[in-house]
Amino acid sequence: MNDFSNGIGLEHKFVALGATETVADGVKIEGYASYFGEVDRGGDIVAKGAYGGSLAALAAKGGQVKMLWQHDPAQPIGVWDEVREDARGLFVKGRILADVEKGREAAALIAAGAIDGLSIGYRTVKATKDDKGRRLLTELELWEVSLVTFPMLPSARVGSKGTRPDDADLRDLARVFDDARRMLARD
Repeated sequence: MNDFSNGIGLEHKFVALGATETVADGVKIEGYASYFGEVDRGGDIVAKGAYGGSLAALAAKGGQVKMLWQHDPAQPIGVWDEVREDARGLFVKGRILADVEKGREAAALIAAGAIDGLSIGYRTVKATKDDKGRRLLTELELWEVSLVTFPMLPSARVGSKGTRPDDADLRDLARVFDDARRMLARD
């Protein structure tokens, strides 16, 4: 089953990671962590507006959605600078921090094409079932968005418009990381 729960009500959904770009304080990434109206591999459909209440509550408290590595709360690897709903789904934009060991590893795996997935960690607040047994998720409490190996929603791909960066972009990103590793090895 591709819809995972950790026993305390936290569930996970997977989609593909968005575009990447190296910036001074890390690797900038963006993409859709969730799409509205599409059936995922777990048979769930996220309804438009499902994240609105959770995002508003987080903003009111000054909180933020966490960026984790493979849903491990002990491994934050960056920050989400922007998390918002739009007409397509849940859009995220943030930075993988190069000062964090797992962040460097994640960025290298992304550059190599080994990782391209995003996954949400959430608690279902409201859901209904349709006549096919699928859940329509109408209200979710969003906790985190992770970089993951296996995306749950196959239609979501790297790039904010659903496209992968081309091979030249990935090679450039890999060169940046190789140069950084060489510089760090000299120190």
